[in-house]
Amino acid sequence: MTLTALNLQAPVDTNHTAAGFPTQRLRRLRRTENLRRMVRETTLSADDFIYPLFVVHGTNVRREIASMPGNFHWSVDKLAAEAESIASLGIPAVILFGLPASKDEWGSEDYADDGIVQEAARAIKQAVPDLVVVTDVCLCEYTSHGHCGIVRHGDVQNDETLEYYQRVAVSHAAAGADIVAPSGMMDGQVGAIRQALDLNGFKNTPILAYAAKFASAFYGPFREAADSPPQFGNRKAYQMDPANAREALREVELDLAEGADMVMIKPALPYLDIIRQTRDRFDAPIAAYNVSGEYAMVKAAGRNGWIDEQKVTLELLTGIKRAGADIILSYHAKDVARWLKPI
Repeated sequence: MTLTALNLQAPVDTNHTAAGFPTQRLRRLRRTENLRRMVRETTLSADDFIYPLFVVHGTNVRREIASMPGNFHWSVDKLAAEAESIASLGIPAVILFGLPASKDEWGSEDYADDGIVQEAARAIKQAVPDLVVVTDVCLCEYTSHGHCGIVRHGDVQNDETLEYYQRVAVSHAAAGADIVAPSGMMDGQVGAIRQALDLNGFKNTPILAYAAKFASAFYGPFREAADSPPQFGNRKAYQMDPANAREALREVELDLAEGADMVMIKPALPYLDIIRQTRDRFDAPIAAYNVSGEYAMVKAAGRNGWIDEQKVTLELLTGIKRAGADIILSYHAKDVARWLKPI
C-alpha cells in the first residue's frame, strides 16, 4: 500500500487542536466488552463484602424477614450450613446481629457468655474457621428502651455506656469474634474498647468503627429485623445530623486517633460524598454500609418489574466502591457473589 493509498497526505484539519476531537475519541475503548473490561477503573468482587446475619434463639429457625426478602432470622443450629454457603461464594466475612431472649435496661444478654451473638460466633468459627466474624457492639437490640446506651432520666448516658461497650466487646472477642464493630456513636467508644481489649488479652482484635453513622430514615427494615426501634424519642442526640459533612470527618479522625483499625460510613448511598472525602483525607480502610432501606427499595422495585434488579444492584454497589469504599456491608452480598462467580 502506497502513502497515497493510506491518505497520509490529507490536509491537516486546523479546526481542531491535537488534544481534542477528532484526535481524541474516547469511544474507541468502549467498542467491545473486552475493551471495556481492560480499561475498567472499578471492579466488584466477592472479596469486597461483609454479609449481615440476624441470629435468634430457638432451633430449626430460618424465617424470612418480610421487609428484607432474601434475608432471614437464623437459629444457631442453622448457622453452620449458612456459614459454609457464604464461604463457598467467596465472601470473606459476616457481621452478626442478635435478638435476645429477653431485654432489660442494661442489655445484659449483650455481654453474657451464653448470649445469642456469643453462641453464634462460636458456632460459625467451629464450622468455618477461616470465615471472618464481625460483631456489632451496641445495646439497642438488647435494651428494653431500645436506645444504644444506658438511659437515666430519659437521657442516654455517654460515659456510663462506655463501660458496657467494653464488656460487650471483650465477651465477643472471647467467643471468637475476629473484629468488633462499635456502632452506638458514643464519644470515646473506640478508645474505651481498645483499652478493654488490650487489657484482656485481645491486642490483636481489630476495631471496625462505625465512625460516621447518620440518624437516617433508611434504617426502618433493619429495626424490624433486629427488633430495635427506640421506645421513646429518637437517636438524633447521638447519631449524626444528615446535613453535616465536616463533622463526619472529625468523627473519623477521632476514631482513628483512638485506635480504630477501619472506619465505616453508614448509610452508603446518600453519603457517597462522605465516603469520597474520607478516602481523600485518610489512608485507613473504609467500609460503607449499604443499609436495609437501600436494599429494600431495590428489592421492591425489582419484584414489581420497575427495574432490572441485578443491573441496578451491581451499578449502585460499584458506585459505592468507586466513591472510595474498600469494604461494603450489604444484604445483596450473596446474590452479587453468585452473579459475579465464573460459570
